Amino acid sequence: MRTSIGLVEVASVDEVALESITDVEARRAGTASLDEVLTMLAYRPEKPVFRIGLRYAGDDPRIALRAEAELSADQREQLQHRLDRLDRSSSRGPRTAAVLEIIGRRPATRAADLAAELGRDLVTFKRDVRKLKELGLTESLEVGYRLAPRAAALARARQP
Repeated sequence: MRTSIGLVEVASVDEVALESITDVEARRAGTASLDEVLTMLAYRPEKPVFRIGLRYAGDDPRIALRAEAELSADQREQLQHRLDRLDRSSSRGPRTAAVLEIIGRRPATRAADLAAELGRDLVTFKRDVRKLKELGLTESLEVGYRLAPRAAALARARQP
């Protein structure tokens, strides 16, 4: 799973008895105490309780991908093919170029403002940005987005 700290792997899933839960585990799960966990679980006594073990599995690969400031001809071709495929599969027509353009022109701008400028609803606009993020082309900021170096490399290749 991707998280703010990188990739996290589910290492184990075990059904456990309530009495085996420790106070340390309860606090690790984000509660103040074991009593708080037991109170929460008391609302659904018929449901099983699971202990899920997680471990850090490495950096988010999109970080290295978006940092690529130079692209080979083959990489550019593959990336353009993916963008073309996203545009072809969209029921609302091609949108990747417009999303990249507005993010490049208005970095660190609220997604709602960017979507409104494009005449789009927020949910589908954000979905489109996530698809571009998967390709290493955009980066989420505390507010809004910015183009990644990989997007700049692609844009340079498109210039005559």
